[in-house]
This record gives sequence, structure tokens and C-alpha cells, in this order.
Amino acid sequence: MITSAQLRGARAMIGLSIEELAADSRLSVASIEALEADVGSAEHHMLAAVRAALEARGILFLASGSQGVGGPGVRLKSWDEEEGIRPENLNATNDD
Repeated sequence: MITSAQLRGARAMIGLSIEELAADSRLSVASIEALEADVGSAEHHMLAAVRAALEARGILFLASGSQGVGGPGVRLKSWDEEEGIRPENLNATNDD
């Protein structure tokens, strides 16, 4: 199960607005705001939609560490050079 903090952190990590995440997950802005406040009462399909949308943008959700070391978190997927241009290197000179 992912946490509200993971959702907020994932969205911030990739610079995604609530509106963009709502569009990607096909949920309302109010639903995203509610999930980011408390996932405890969320319906499974809502969490699955948000998780899928964030994972499609390169987020990996991390579970709590074993033996109490480290809590749940998020990170970016590793980048394969053959996948194209890294997001931070995108600019007008390499638009196609």
C-alpha cells in the first residue's frame, strides 16, 4: 500500500501538477487532493489509477525496509541511454 506522503513526494519529484495527475489518472482534482491528504479511506481503483499514472512517468514506489530500516519512499526509475533524451536535457534545440 502506498502512502499519502509517497503520492505527494512522487508528484513533486517529477514536477507534476495536481491537474496533470488528475488527467493522467482520469480522476478529479478533488480525488487527487483527497488521496494526498489521506489514502486510508481511498477506493482501490483510485489508488491503482494514480499509481499507474505516476509509474508511467518514471516513479518507483518503495516499501518499508526490512528489520525496521528505512520507511516507504519513492525514487525515479534508472535511465537507459537507449530510451532517448533525459527529461532534464529536453529543450527547444532537440524538439522534433
